[in-house]
Order: sequence, then structure tokens, then C-alpha cells
Amino acid sequence: MTEVSRETRERLQVFADLLTKWNARINLISPRDLPQLWPRHIEDSLRLVPFIPKGERLIDLGSGGGFPGLILGIAAEAKVVLIESDQRKAAFLREAARQCGVEAQVMAMRIEAAKPEPAKFVTARALAPLTQLLAWAQPLLQPDGVALFLKGKNLPAELTEAQCFWHMTHRILNDPRAASDGAIIEISGIKRVE
Repeated sequence: MTEVSRETRERLQVFADLLTKWNARINLISPRDLPQLWPRHIEDSLRLVPFIPKGERLIDLGSGGGFPGLILGIAAEAKVVLIESDQRKAAFLREAARQCGVEAQVMAMRIEAAKPEPAKFVTARALAPLTQLLAWAQPLLQPDGVALFLKGKNLPAELTEAQCFWHMTHRILNDPRAASDGAIIEISGIKRVE
């Protein structure tokens, strides 16, 4: 379990309770995942905290139920831009940010239509293949920015495909505490292959 302060754990519990309540009405996570909410979703998102400086601004793609964006807003005190096209999920994100005391801007639109000010960090979890994530992230990153993606066991194949379309610097940040077969990939210097 990731070490967080008592206050952070309490704010994460407020988030978990709210997600559980809203999940009965809208599908934020699979109902079969609810018993595993902490290890599968919250703890998995917390794996990014060591890579986000406290109070940093970040853009989270396809925020859905708040993973990892809202969790980083709580645990890293990040200022988050949450991009989510589903209006009902966007309403949940606004309410969860309010109740958890997260400085958040929720953009209820498709990622390619969103034009927030570029950020130092762009994050995503369980959203799309790496090639597509890079296409979305590249215009949203500052020139020295870093993309941090939580990816599953298909990462090696996705990386091989992405390198056909994108120049990038990357490193795989494996975490022995991970509850899944997944890894974090850190990517910078993203440029489309000419």
C-alpha cells in the first residue's frame, strides 16, 4: 500500500465513498470492480505520485471515474485539468473535485477538441493504445513536458507500433508494488515521424 498522510487517506476515502454512491447510477467503474476499488484503481493511480512534483499542474486524458487525475489532485495536490467527453462522468468529476478539495478544471469534451494551456505533465490510464495517446498528448505538453501513462501487459507491442509513427524518449518505470501486470511509461520529446 502506498504511504500517504492521514489527511490524504481521509480525502481518498471521501472520493471512494462518492464514487461508490454515483456508480449505482452511472458506470464509473465496473460493478464487479467495486470490492477492489482501492487496490485496483486508487492504489494503481497512486503509483504516479512520486513522479509528479507537489502542486504541479497536469492534464489527465479520458478521466472517467477520476483515475488517475483526481487521485493525483488529492495525493500530489496537483492542479488538474480533467478531460472527459461523457457529460455524466464530467458531472461526477466536478462534484468529486469539490468534495475532495481538488483544484480542478473539468473539460466535458472530446480530447481532440480540448485546447487547455499546455502542461508539464499529461497522464492517462486504461484509455487507448500508445500511438493514439501520443497523438492526443503531444499538443497538450509544454516543450519540456512529460507524459506518464499507466499501461498494461501489451505495452511492449504498443511501444513497437508507436515507434513507427513517433520519435520519443521513454523509460519504463516498473513498480514492484503494482497490483497488476502493468507498468508506467514516461515519455518526453514527442515528435511525429516525418
